[in-house]
Amino acid sequence: MERSVAITGTRSISDAPGGELAELFQAYLRPFSESAARFYVGGASGVDTAALQWLAENSEASLTVVVPCRVVDQPAGSAEVIDRLRGEDRADVVEMGATLLGKAAYHERNRWMVDHSGLVIGFPRGDESVGGGTWYTLNYAAEQGKARLVVPL
Repeated sequence: MERSVAITGTRSISDAPGGELAELFQAYLRPFSESAARFYVGGASGVDTAALQWLAENSEASLTVVVPCRVVDQPAGSAEVIDRLRGEDRADVVEMGATLLGKAAYHERNRWMVDHSGLVIGFPRGDESVGGGTWYTLNYAAEQGKARLVVPL
C-alpha cells in the first residue's frame, strides 16, 4: 500500500537556517519517505519548495507538485525547481487551472492535497496566524479525519 502524505508550510523561511530546516525534514519526512510513499507538495516558495528539493535529493519517494493555476504562475525559483524535477521525471505536476491566483485558489489546492492524502505534515511559523494557509490546511485535514503532524518552525 502506498502511503500518501501532503506537506504544507509557511512561505516565511528566509531567516530559518538551511541546516535547521534540513534537520527537521530528516526527522519528520524521512520516516515516511523510506517506504513506498507519494508526497503531495504545493509549488509555492518557502517550505513547499524546500521540502520538494529535500525529498528529491534524499528519497526515492514519488513526488506530486500541486499548483493552483499553472507552473509558470509560481514564483520564479519555485517554477525552476518544479520544471527541473519534471524534466528529470522526478515529479508529477497537477495544474489546477485557477483563473485568479489568490486565497481561494490556494485553499482549493490545499483541500485537493488533503483529499488525496492519508497524512498531512504542517510546518507553521511559531508566530503564524491561525488564519494562515498552513493552519487552514491542518484544520481541513482534521475535519476530514486525517492524521496530522505539526512541526513548528
